[in-house]
Amino acid sequence: MSGSVPAIRPEHLASIYRHAQATFPKECCGFILGASGDAPAQLVECENWQDKYHAVDPETFPRTAERAYMFGAKDTRRLADSFDGETPATIIYHSHPRVGAYFSEEDTRAALSAGWAVDYLVVDCQEDHVAGAVLFRREGQAFVEVARFPGERG
Repeated sequence: MSGSVPAIRPEHLASIYRHAQATFPKECCGFILGASGDAPAQLVECENWQDKYHAVDPETFPRTAERAYMFGAKDTRRLADSFDGETPATIIYHSHPRVGAYFSEEDTRAALSAGWAVDYLVVDCQEDHVAGAVLFRREGQAFVEVARFPGERG
């Protein structure tokens, strides 16, 4: 993804922060579909299926939802289909409960493997508040910070 940093509507950021707090201590996840014509950007909150995969096959999926996220099939299909439509996804988001907003090695591995042409928002979710969020963009085989967003007290 190149070009300008996509705008995140304040109400979307507030909803993402609420989603992170509601799922704490597990990671939340979702994506933002871009604006097109008169249609505004749309926030899509997703269910984190990581615990379901972990329960079935802990060897292949050793992390729980407290340390990882995974979209379910319907959300993955909606995300993939968005790239063929008028409002492609522009941002995938997830939270990092208790550990800060950084792009981890696992985040990098998963994002490179998926190959989606999106930016990634990582939310720093603490037990009693959201400390902020950082937007990352792919540059080669790495993801670099392109924007920071302030947090809010719950």
